Amino acid sequence: MKLNERSVAHYATCDSPADHTGFLRKRVERHHHHAHHYGTSYQRRWFVLKGNLLFYFEERDSREPVGLVVLEGCTVELCEAAEEFAFAIRFDDAGARAYVLVADGQATMEAWVKALSRASFDYMRLVVKELEKQLEEACKSLAACRKSPRRSSSSGRKRHLSNPALLPLQEKPATLENGYSTWGSSAGPDHDGGQAKPPPLPPRRRSATGSATGSPAPGLSPAMLQSPVSPDTVCFSKLHNWYGQEIVVLRREWQERQKRGH
Repeated sequence: MKLNERSVAHYATCDSPADHTGFLRKRVERHHHHAHHYGTSYQRRWFVLKGNLLFYFEERDSREPVGLVVLEGCTVELCEAAEEFAFAIRFDDAGARAYVLVADGQATMEAWVKALSRASFDYMRLVVKELEKQLEEACKSLAACRKSPRRSSSSGRKRHLSNPALLPLQEKPATLENGYSTWGSSAGPDHDGGQAKPPPLPPRRRSATGSATGSPAPGLSPAMLQSPVSPDTVCFSKLHNWYGQEIVVLRREWQERQKRGH
C-alpha cells in the first residue's frame, strides 16, 4: 500500500478526534549477527488510534509519528509473553510482521484490545451487514402485521356458541356497576330461582355545596340528575359525560366569580 507520508503525518497530528490514545510498550526484536540469536527489548511509545490507522510517537508531544500500523486483515489477541498484560496484532499474511504490545494494567489492555478489534473496515462491514439484516427482519414483521386482518371481537364468542355445552345461561350484555364491568352479576338466575337482579345504579355524587345525601348543585336540572346508564346499557361515554356535567357547571360558576372579582 502506498501512502503519502506528509498527508499521513498531518492526519496523525491534526485536531481530528482520536478513537483511543495512550502509552504502550512495543516489543522490538534485534538480531545479533555475531551471536546468531535474537534479543528482545521494549520501547515505550505514545499510540494514537484514528479510524483504522494506529500511529505511534516517541513522546506524547512529538509532532511526527515514528511508525504506522494499518489495521486491515489483522486480528488482535492476547499472547503469551514474559511481560504481563501483553497482546498482539497479527496479520493474515504468513510473512507479515506481528506487533506485540504491552499495557500498564488489565483495564488498559482490555480497552486497547476492544478499540483495535473494532477499528478495521472488515469489522464495520460486519456491523453494517448485521444492522441491515435486523432492519430487513423488522420491515418484514411490520409488513406482516399490517397485512394480517384484525380478528373480530365476536370470533371467540361464535366459536363458543357452536358448542352447546358452552352456551351462556343468559344472553345479556355485561352491565356496569359504578362505571366498571361486573362479571357474573347477570350470568343467570339467582339463588331464589328468579331472574338475575340488575346491579345498582352508580351512587349519586356529593355536590360541592350539598350534603352527603347528594343535594343538587346550582345549575343542574332534574333531568341531569338521572343517570343515562340503565342496567341493559353498556356505554361508558354517556356515563362519563353525565358525571362531567357537574364539573362543567362548577367551572362556569368559578369563571364568572373570577370575572366579577376583577
